[in-house]
Amino acid sequence: MRLRNRLRAVVIGGLALLSGATALPATATAATGRTDRPSSSGLSAVIRYTEYGIPHITAKDYAGLGFGNGWAQAADQACVLADGFVTLRGERSRWFGPDGAPDGSLSSAGTNLSSDLFFRSVNEARTVERLLAQPAPAGPSRQAKELIHGWAAGYNAWLRTHRINDPACRGAAWVRPVTAIDVARLGYSVVTLGGQGRLVDQITGARPPGASAVRPAASADPGAAARAFFARDGADLGSNAVAFSGTVTANRRGLLLGNPHYPWHGGRRFWQSQLTIPGELNVAGGSLLGSPTVEVGYNDRVAWSHTVSTGVPVNLYELKAAPGDPRSYLVDGRPERMTERRVTLPVRGKDGHLTKVTRSLWWSRYGPVVSGLDRGLPLPWTKNSVYVVNDPNAAQLRFLDSELGLAKARDTEGILRALHRAQGTPWVNTIAADAEGHSLYTQSQVLPRITDELAGRCSTALGRTTYPAAGLAVLDGSRSDCLPGRDADALQPGIFGPSAMPTLRDAPYAENSNDSPWLANADRPLTGYPRIFGDTATPRSLRTRGALEDVSAMAGRGGLTVADLQRQQFTDRAPAGALAAEDTARACAKLPGGRATGSDGKAVDVAAACAVIARWDRTVNTGSKGALLFGRFWRHLGDPKWRVPFSASSPLTTPRSLDTGTSRFSRALADAVSELRGAGIALDAPLGEHQFVVRHGKRIPVPGGAHALGIWNVISANWTPAQGGYSEVETGSSYIQAVGFNGGSCPTARTLLTYSQSSNPRSAHYSDQTELFSRGRMVTARFCEKDILASPQLKVERVTER
Repeated sequence: MRLRNRLRAVVIGGLALLSGATALPATATAATGRTDRPSSSGLSAVIRYTEYGIPHITAKDYAGLGFGNGWAQAADQACVLADGFVTLRGERSRWFGPDGAPDGSLSSAGTNLSSDLFFRSVNEARTVERLLAQPAPAGPSRQAKELIHGWAAGYNAWLRTHRINDPACRGAAWVRPVTAIDVARLGYSVVTLGGQGRLVDQITGARPPGASAVRPAASADPGAAARAFFARDGADLGSNAVAFSGTVTANRRGLLLGNPHYPWHGGRRFWQSQLTIPGELNVAGGSLLGSPTVEVGYNDRVAWSHTVSTGVPVNLYELKAAPGDPRSYLVDGRPERMTERRVTLPVRGKDGHLTKVTRSLWWSRYGPVVSGLDRGLPLPWTKNSVYVVNDPNAAQLRFLDSELGLAKARDTEGILRALHRAQGTPWVNTIAADAEGHSLYTQSQVLPRITDELAGRCSTALGRTTYPAAGLAVLDGSRSDCLPGRDADALQPGIFGPSAMPTLRDAPYAENSNDSPWLANADRPLTGYPRIFGDTATPRSLRTRGALEDVSAMAGRGGLTVADLQRQQFTDRAPAGALAAEDTARACAKLPGGRATGSDGKAVDVAAACAVIARWDRTVNTGSKGALLFGRFWRHLGDPKWRVPFSASSPLTTPRSLDTGTSRFSRALADAVSELRGAGIALDAPLGEHQFVVRHGKRIPVPGGAHALGIWNVISANWTPAQGGYSEVETGSSYIQAVGFNGGSCPTARTLLTYSQSSNPRSAHYSDQTELFSRGRMVTARFCEKDILASPQLKVERVTER
């Protein structure tokens, strides 16, 4: 009894850590070296670490849970987080000079100066403070605010009590305490990533025209330019997810496989944890760094994942300049003056001295002025007209409440209710499965309320091209009747309400790989939504085609388990290879003399490549021979030409039959062979010898391949043949979860954080899960109390504000 009473002192404030268990092992208690009970004042939490450094954080309230979360994230990622807060404060130019580039985690800014101008303008306008002050449900709830407050306190407490040993920021003056507003600003940057955050250089680069300004010629194909700019092709953000209903599973309960493709470096990394307030909240999964909630996760009854959607989260307005004043514009014939935001920044010169730089950013009633949009879509500011961007996500801070609602949901209908109640999901779809056997796909996101009718009535000449082609509406801003209006069930003016969201319930499978909602299930197409949500009856990406082939076959076999989900994750089948490798090898063998002409005009002996591609197993496993060669060939080929065109009636089997009779085909083959030989790489080299990451001087082979090849397990890496091939992964499979249910309170889950919990090379968890990823293995999740306590690596920390 004496031992039992001593163990119960571990409980925070007398609160049981989890239902059904009130004690921690004596060995774990002794290992912490801390007192058994924290201070009775201030915030506190208990953090229990299991294998691979995964923390299970328990607190008595939301502020305490945020505190433990901020503490634990700082322990793993202090430098990455601190760098992000420098960005959010608009201080990159001060510390790192104006010309360097941010890591892209919080915006698309091309330089530190552009980033600073944007974020400082947001801060000086007190945008986030105003959004926080909005009462719920239009603004964040009390619980969300307490999480934010607690997270900031936990992060600061860790900095105050620990000396950073990560060489990335050890001793750096820019590592500073944060405020709750800083944490809220991080959340704001996440929700605006698809809108204003994607247009930072265009917002900060907008300049009023001189009297002689001339409008440049329009792009030859503005529709294609708009598609390129808002592409969701897995280049930096993408995902797969599939939910299976109980009709095709072994135990008649739902299954979910989530596979987000996010950057492996910087502030858009995921971080894994379990968050618990006994009797109130118990959720596990992956969080974006700096977030006090779980974004992709599960509880004991339901699991969910997100995929980047095709919905275009902004629209543009073309404004008519007031006569003689390009800084004013007309609405219904009446002039309105633009708001000038003057921003002054300290900027570090090459000599180390600080000077001040002042720039102006310009705002209209609709949003900021944009100018010089790249990728072939010019939006000039002339003496006659100007373009501005409307981003409804820049007027909301409800994302945390959306995620909190998902964490508390008890089934897929609860997932829908949470999304509909908060209306704060910015640029993603949601896919879910539950213990009762239900499945769900929904594109419930914040989108400008651009109906097809409104676009037809109010589109400018540019918009009449970009809206049908890419869903980017360009409306006439000189007419107030071209405002989006408000749905009766929308929390926010100018956005679609929940009833407009494309949703698929209880299909045998519901899948998305960053294409539109149309074929979430190939047998139950979704149609009837406005073009801004996405398209229909158009070619799907090879990744979508491959995914639908795989999951429909899995559903057809039935009897599915979590093990089947794990196998799907690491099958590494290359749909491009299945479609084109045989044609490629056959055409290669028929080339006269086994030679092809490369881009440099030189003839290349490609005969050996024919046999390598013919023998390739059509996968991108680390041991696959021929995957490297075919992958480089496919990249050089670019957009392939097919003999059988796309048919909307056969979207999973068309287009097909590679056209190998073009000069582009033989040139791509020659270029790939020359490239590998020039780098001293054998044509049949195993993929893992040349696609790897280096951790502690050791090469770790990385499976997977490019989005363009149709790979489920996307890996995008830098091609640096002088260093051995794909020497570093940029983005791809990140936090992976395969989740099922067994009717009890302990879900069956396998998880993997591909790049591991910490980016600090001195951490024990810098590469351990990366090693698992290399071997196609996952972590058996410890969700229930008995499993946490049974961990052979259990470590307990009691953390307090004091």
